[in-house]
Amino acid sequence: MTSVRARLGYFALAALLVFYFVLVGSRGVLLIQQGTPVTVVFGLAVLVLPVIGVWFLWHTTRFARSAGRLARELEAEGGLPVDELRRTPSGRIDRDSADAVFAKRQTEVEQSPDDWRCWFRLAVAYRDARDTPRARKAMRHAIVLHDGAEVSAPAAQQRGTRQDGTHGSVGDDTGRDQG
Repeated sequence: MTSVRARLGYFALAALLVFYFVLVGSRGVLLIQQGTPVTVVFGLAVLVLPVIGVWFLWHTTRFARSAGRLARELEAEGGLPVDELRRTPSGRIDRDSADAVFAKRQTEVEQSPDDWRCWFRLAVAYRDARDTPRARKAMRHAIVLHDGAEVSAPAAQQRGTRQDGTHGSVGDDTGRDQG
């Protein structure tokens, strides 16, 4: 049921965005049709926004579909990660529990760095630890491994835990204060 609700919500928001892109694009065309140098420049600038938005929506949709495809395949194999996380009374994931599961998933990836299943489970662990950017990177890497494409250097970096207990790539310098 949640999956259906999430899909409906996603498609409703995507349709709303497409409507917005068409509306903004039509305004850009109207500005260009005015023909004065200022309105043509403004019209072209306005047309850039829908182009960027369509590109972002397309890539996000492709990513979600690919991740869903991997999840279905892993589920069919019986390899989806089991929810073994402790939760607070309010339902939030306990940070220590998420870190323990992350360490387990990290070990799996270190033992089988070319197995997309391990990277998929690592992505779930990153998400559970509320590290969405690294969860997306790990999921992208799982998708690339699954599809047999060439792996880019940043995606192939070994993931680990920093000395301060936060998650990140070994040697990763994200500009955060480490002290």
